[in-house]
Amino acid sequence: MVRTKRGAELSRRRFRGGRDFHPVLVVAVAAIVGTLGARPGAARALPRPGAVAAGPAVVSDTGSSVGREVFLRDCAVCHGADARGSGDVPSLQGVGEAAVDYWVSTGRMPLYANTRPAKSPENQPPPGQRLADDTAEPHAGPPAYPPAVIQDLEAYIATIAPGGPPIPRVNLAGTDLGAGGELYRLQCAACHSWSGVGGALYQRAAPSLKGATPTQIAEAIETGPNPMPAFGPPAIPANQLDDVVAYVRYLDHPEHPGGDPLWYIGPVAEGGIAILIGLAALLLISRWIGDRS
Repeated sequence: MVRTKRGAELSRRRFRGGRDFHPVLVVAVAAIVGTLGARPGAARALPRPGAVAAGPAVVSDTGSSVGREVFLRDCAVCHGADARGSGDVPSLQGVGEAAVDYWVSTGRMPLYANTRPAKSPENQPPPGQRLADDTAEPHAGPPAYPPAVIQDLEAYIATIAPGGPPIPRVNLAGTDLGAGGELYRLQCAACHSWSGVGGALYQRAAPSLKGATPTQIAEAIETGPNPMPAFGPPAIPANQLDDVVAYVRYLDHPEHPGGDPLWYIGPVAEGGIAILIGLAALLLISRWIGDRS
């Protein structure tokens, strides 16, 4: 009975916070109770591993991995894993995001001899896609990737091949079509024709400008995709770049005060068609006069 009473007294003293009650035990019990009483969804509120805190814009882990996957799968076979090129394949070092965006967004890259643009929003290659062929000729067409994948690809290339001009910002509000048309006829019409439908050059052809976006037009002017030269400020001043872009966009749907443009094939062909129409009219009138007599 003595031991029982003494044990009860010690238990009461420990429960009431006596000197025999160790404080570490309180912390441990509180931690266990707090863990057991936590809400089921509380763990989801913790930051994900690798999550980036709010701050300056950076490339996400997911975007970097997608861009890296696409580059190693579709681009590195020609340009190399370090983007330094080899042989006749140009290096991507220092070309800039503007050049990469132009070639990929216009469908000219990746360079395949026979391929179809991907119809899926995913970054998977289309069925039956062939391996890259650095001897194939680049042609404009639908891009092989959706915009988000193109953006990730550009971000990854910028990490292994830094430098070069960024993607230009184009603002067509308040542009001067007259000034843009003057610069276009002076610097661009010799190859792309006065109407922007392209033209024949020695062993090559200048592509049509129809359907190009304002950003793509500015990128081509600033970076000069081969064989086109880059037009710096001496040729096209920076404050008039938007004017030229606006005029090229205007050529997609220009006004025709003189009537039907006849496929923009030029004044000589238009004159020839006018002569043919006149001769046909004279022939019909002569036939009509002969029948009446």
